[in-house]
Amino acid sequence: MRKIVLMASVSLDGFMEGPDREIDWHLVDDELHRHFNELLRGMGAFLEGRVTYQLMEDFWPAADFDPSVTETEAEFAGIWRETPKIVYSRTLENAGRNATIRREVDAEEIRALKAQPGGDLCLGGADLAATFMRLDLVDEYRVYVHPVLIGRGRPLFPASAGRTGLRLAETREFGNGVVLLRHERRAVAPAE
Repeated sequence: MRKIVLMASVSLDGFMEGPDREIDWHLVDDELHRHFNELLRGMGAFLEGRVTYQLMEDFWPAADFDPSVTETEAEFAGIWRETPKIVYSRTLENAGRNATIRREVDAEEIRALKAQPGGDLCLGGADLAATFMRLDLVDEYRVYVHPVLIGRGRPLFPASAGRTGLRLAETREFGNGVVLLRHERRAVAPAE
């Protein structure tokens, strides 16, 4: 069965974006971008909220035609174009090539999607991630911790009344100081 994989970059103090939605503190160098390309190349689809989708769609479809992009960035442009995308939005009227719009997250539809053959499903977007977490649909968390404190902004994890048991499956330090913490779901959460 395919997994829902939440991928997100956060500051050391747990924010995924600054108070004005800024992400200029992300340290994505060539090594980290190659890692992303390797991982995302095998995904069966990108599941994204409207904001994340529009940010990506504004740049990546034609990025490999821009002479200023690196070879690694140009490679990602192809990955972006070719990977199917499901965009969750109540307001978006049209989506680009290889993208389907869904108005609501239907847990049964997601479980059916997971049962289909193919690569794992990459989840992106703060609001969408919160919805998937609330519905208990996230199987794996790939959190990239950047070596910066931004003080305030939007936290990756919303307040929750529930508990989710996780198992550390992998850590990796990149040359730029970013650290990957990859956690998988555990069958039973530990007692308090």
